Amino acid sequence: MYKYFLKRLFDIFFSFIGLVLCLLPFLILMIAIKIDSKGPVFFLQERVGKNKKIFKIHKFRTMRVDTPHDVPTHLLKNPDEYITKVGRFMRKMSLDELPQIWDIFTGKMSIIGPRPALWNQFDLIAARDGYTDKKGRTVNDIRPGLTGWAQINGRDELEIPEKARFDGYYLQNLSFKLDVKCFFLTFAYVFTRNGVVEGGTGAMEKEHKEQEEKKDGEE
Repeated sequence: MYKYFLKRLFDIFFSFIGLVLCLLPFLILMIAIKIDSKGPVFFLQERVGKNKKIFKIHKFRTMRVDTPHDVPTHLLKNPDEYITKVGRFMRKMSLDELPQIWDIFTGKMSIIGPRPALWNQFDLIAARDGYTDKKGRTVNDIRPGLTGWAQINGRDELEIPEKARFDGYYLQNLSFKLDVKCFFLTFAYVFTRNGVVEGGTGAMEKEHKEQEEKKDGEE
């Protein structure tokens, strides 16, 4: 009953409360973004939603307007040069994700669920198709979330197969208890920046490989 009915009711209720409570913080962040750099306050990007339907996710803009669009941060040659000063602070505290509360309220997302893939992240989308629940639903058949099981188990440090595996676990074990666990552990990860690597998915692993290659070269 929870996964098919109550989960959506909770999303509507808590996202509405979130929108009301965030009115003032939203206004402050919007003013800061406009003062810090030229461009719109919000950043809209095509993501893969429930049943692989494409939707436009809402985020606060943290990068310059000349940043390549629809390119994962970890694929940018030097992502740091595109991030604004205010954007760096928002990304550090995950404040740039707050506008997705609206996406949750309108039904495009859920509070807890697999993070929505970019429309062109074909490797992640395909990997998620490899995990199904008892009713035959894949990870791509459920609403993506603001945070999820993968986010409290490594976030940016995870490679695609590992991230998909955690998403698969969430799908197969979806419950109220698991959602509550993801929700509260997310706060711990945000405040400690645990698992956050500027540059995105797998960046930590890439850095480790480069260090190993450098060490081998010195030997």
